This record gives sequence, C-alpha cells and structure tokens, in this order.
Amino acid sequence: MNGIKGYISIREASGKWGVSKRRVNQYCVQGRIPGLARFGRSWAIPEDAEKPGDPRRIAKKKNESLFAI
Repeated sequence: MNGIKGYISIREASGKWGVSKRRVNQYCVQGRIPGLARFGRSWAIPEDAEKPGDPRRIAKKKNESLFAI
C-alpha cells in the first residue's frame, strides 16, 4: 500500500510485529487495532499502532489476581 501517509500495510505490520500476514489480517477483522481504516479491499494500519495483546493472557492475569489473596 503506497501513498497513504501515516498508515502501513498488513505486510509491513507483520514484519514490524513479528507475526504472519494472516494473523495481522485477523487482528484487523476482529477490530483489535485502534485507528484502523479500510480502503476498498485493503486495510490501513496506523504506523504508530502497537501489536494487540493476547486476550487469553489478559484473562489469565485477571484470574491470577483474583486468587492472590
């Protein structure tokens, strides 16, 4: 994706975050990237976006803190 200033493509995000292009596409479809935009059939990811966290790890931390009494 060229020409959209301030945004990167799925390919660029996958290299930046160290995950597959398929995984980045899943993040996009699930709406897990703040500021995400869709232009036609392409996703535009803000260049300052951070890799979404794993919701399973977040849930695990919450459960651990409940039992840490």
